[in-house]
Amino acid sequence: MAINLKEFQRFEKQIILKKVGISGQKKIIKTKILIIGIGGLGCPLLSYLASSGVNNIGIVDHDKIELGNLNRQILFDTNDLGKYKVYQARKKIKKFYKQIKIKTFKIKISKSNIKSILEKYNIICDGTDNFNTRLLINDYCKKNKKILISAAISKFYGHLFKFNFKKKGPCFRCFMPQQPLREMNCDVEGIFPPVAGVLGSLQANEVLKTILNLKDDLNGNILIFDSLKMTIRRSKIQINPICENVCKN
Repeated sequence: MAINLKEFQRFEKQIILKKVGISGQKKIIKTKILIIGIGGLGCPLLSYLASSGVNNIGIVDHDKIELGNLNRQILFDTNDLGKYKVYQARKKIKKFYKQIKIKTFKIKISKSNIKSILEKYNIICDGTDNFNTRLLINDYCKKNKKILISAAISKFYGHLFKFNFKKKGPCFRCFMPQQPLREMNCDVEGIFPPVAGVLGSLQANEVLKTILNLKDDLNGNILIFDSLKMTIRRSKIQINPICENVCKN
């Protein structure tokens, strides 16, 4: 695969980085990424992956755009109200990067469709807002040895996880073995808008690091962002012996 002059000029500022180069840019272009949830996290994540040159992206979301989305879902404006997120997101991204291939899935992830949607992608990005779907994605990725990069936001806080299930290690169930009695998401607890941008950007950062196989990745760890104290801390997730996925095997 060759990079033409126009592509080189477009991505020159990252290509000149020693840790990227032409070979790294080729990896970025050809890696297939799936983003589940085109909301406060998915919008900046999709924007940065596309602007970095990821050329094959799938986006999954069954929701339409509402007025209450616009304070943090930066791809959308009032002209998009009432329209499906996946279609409007694809339309906006292709305006500035026409070569990109974006496959849309206007559907909610379920046990019956998860295999057909996820199986062709190298890296899965979870930006969903409910535990049932998070656990379903976690279990599929673990069983099928996928790389899962997941982010969550609530109030003034954000969490970022990476699980490379090609290697032995913990999973999301190790972090949260029992599902909470109530959902903790933006609709229930509220969200400080910049937190969505920060975590979506950090998620994109971890995806690109994974593509480039850079050291010091987040695998098996959680990154915790506190926007009030302006702190970021990293903590190792231990394999839970009672994890339903039997992570030790």
